[in-house]
Amino acid sequence: MKKILFIILFWSWSIVINILFIPSLVLPRKVVVFGQKTWAVGIMYLLRKILNLTYAIEGKELLPVKPYIIAIKHQSMWDTIILHLIDKDPAIVMKKELLKIPIYGWYCKKSKMIPIDRSAGLKSLKFMLKESKKALKENRNIIIFPQGTRVPPREKSAYLPGTYLLYNKLNITVIPCALNSGLFWPSNNWPATGGNIKIRFLNPIHPGLDKDHFGKELKESIERESDLLID
Repeated sequence: MKKILFIILFWSWSIVINILFIPSLVLPRKVVVFGQKTWAVGIMYLLRKILNLTYAIEGKELLPVKPYIIAIKHQSMWDTIILHLIDKDPAIVMKKELLKIPIYGWYCKKSKMIPIDRSAGLKSLKFMLKESKKALKENRNIIIFPQGTRVPPREKSAYLPGTYLLYNKLNITVIPCALNSGLFWPSNNWPATGGNIKIRFLNPIHPGLDKDHFGKELKESIERESDLLID
């Protein structure tokens, strides 16, 4: 019963926010960013009040001075919501297909997210690099899912080259980030009742590593910490 109530209120809140902020599409970009955060705050409130599902963010003391890249594990729809709250004005690398969603896609474009076409190969990587440079000039952090898609807890999937491309070409620090959201909000279902989702920022990877060493450090740190949070 609680899950049904959450689903109803989730969609109701999402519709209200999407309609309420339509005028922001012709206003300064930060109005849209505020709308995205308002939506995320509302969803977290519903999760807490209805499903008793809370969250905690660990390792904030490890974050350097902006800008930097957050390379975060992706297990759940929840991850895409919390991104609007763990950073003030992020440039999120996202699937280009999401821009086709009416209203939602318009907001993503207006807020200057970084949409990529995963089937476009090298062209897509060049576009991501160009847009990331623009974000850094505005002192915005870049958030990327290094595996490119949702991967359920305890399952393994390759880490894609996009994170290293940004790290290397932008000469910028990467913050690995682990989580356990898939335990509480599965990728193919709605969230469960009760629990505490954890996000953990890990030790920064500073510029200067070659591709192999960077890839090993990124993957091992995220997978190790995510497994610890799951266990």
